[in-house]
Amino acid sequence: MTRAAALSLASALLALTAAPAHAEGEPQTRCGKEALDILKEAIEVPTVAGRGNVPKLAEKLKARFLAGGFSEKDIAFTPVGETGYMTVRYPGRDRKAKPLVVIAHMDVVEAKPEDWERDPFTAVIEDGYIFGRGSDDDKSGVAIGSAALLELKRQGWVPSHDIVFGISGDEETAMASTKAMAQTLSNADLVLNIDAGGGLLSTDNKPLFFGVQAGEKTYADYTLTMSDAGGHSSRPGSVDVIAEMGAALDAIWKHKFTPRLSPLTKAYLEGSAAQVADPKIAKAMRDFIADQTDAEAIAALSAEPEWIGVIRTTCVPTMIEGGHAPNALPQSVTANVNCRIFPGTSRDEIKAELAKIVANPKIAIAFKDNGTLESIESPLDDKVMAAVTKAVHENVPGLAVIPNMSAGATDSMHFRSQGIRAYGVTPTYMRSEDSFAHGLNERLPLATLDPGVKQMVSMLKSLAQ
Repeated sequence: MTRAAALSLASALLALTAAPAHAEGEPQTRCGKEALDILKEAIEVPTVAGRGNVPKLAEKLKARFLAGGFSEKDIAFTPVGETGYMTVRYPGRDRKAKPLVVIAHMDVVEAKPEDWERDPFTAVIEDGYIFGRGSDDDKSGVAIGSAALLELKRQGWVPSHDIVFGISGDEETAMASTKAMAQTLSNADLVLNIDAGGGLLSTDNKPLFFGVQAGEKTYADYTLTMSDAGGHSSRPGSVDVIAEMGAALDAIWKHKFTPRLSPLTKAYLEGSAAQVADPKIAKAMRDFIADQTDAEAIAALSAEPEWIGVIRTTCVPTMIEGGHAPNALPQSVTANVNCRIFPGTSRDEIKAELAKIVANPKIAIAFKDNGTLESIESPLDDKVMAAVTKAVHENVPGLAVIPNMSAGATDSMHFRSQGIRAYGVTPTYMRSEDSFAHGLNERLPLATLDPGVKQMVSMLKSLAQ
């Protein structure tokens, strides 16, 4: 890297991670401020499943798009049960061409206020972050995507073909709205998902790489059930269904599925090995690529939450319910095991493997259909990678752009299942230790909003110029 390039990179890193003296990390550009305003408003609409609030947030977003110059006829909300999906169409010069589709989701997982340090449904700005449920997953995507389209409209830019912003309403649960939205947008040429991929920062806030999600693991829930006649707790016999279920769940927790490597994860690990700060992890990545039976490399990667899901299927117990009285032997117990399955392995294969792990014929195992699909990887697209690389380098010159696979499920699966290429390109940069999506005190660094909107604008211009 030349001295000039190094100085440019240092300046970009400073802009990305340093907090201005007058407002710690808060955006300074018009579109960055707009993204923050949208994010604040979105956080304070509790779009949790069952509360019927997704249409309310959609109305607030519609008002912003109308005020920003979008036509009423290009904005639609389609109810799906108590939720639904929203589409905003940005007209292009060729209205008959296949559109570029950008997707995000409005819904969030539940959050109990009594468990949080701050109210999860009140946007709180503190210490360079915005706190609140959905601040990261995925109301940041909704806010950045909206702000980027509004900025392009202000600029008077006209794309070569339509751009459609599709915002689903139950990505975190049944994905019924996603499925319906994907069917409506089945003529899409390409999908950009701003709920996957993204920039990874080191612990000292230096960008390590930007990931482009081209695949994801299959999401699967399995219900384990065991029943017995029960009886008086003072007369225990040979069976206690809670104890036996506990042993089964412990066996699942301890089980290590066979490590795997695909063309996508190979590219992910190769690119990451050159960027990670820990030389032991970098070596483990290279060693694993060379030999998928290397026990030392497998152990090193499996010890890191950031990488364990990249090399193998994982299954963990997540819920349990049983018993009917404190002084009675339990008559039944039910548990949920959540699996994230490596692409190329079927859900039936994992169900069979769980039965072998449990090794208890009295425990029934059933797959719980929640609308997810088995994983399909999108082939890497040179045009997409070039557009993303250009946009990333406008913020952070020279930063590595790496294709990756996510361990979590996203709306992309419903487009990939139709043969539509989908890529996760969330234009935010975060440290791994700042990721609290689905957890307590979820937050987003404020300093990522300015470059995030700028990056999104650049990608759209490149792909629909």
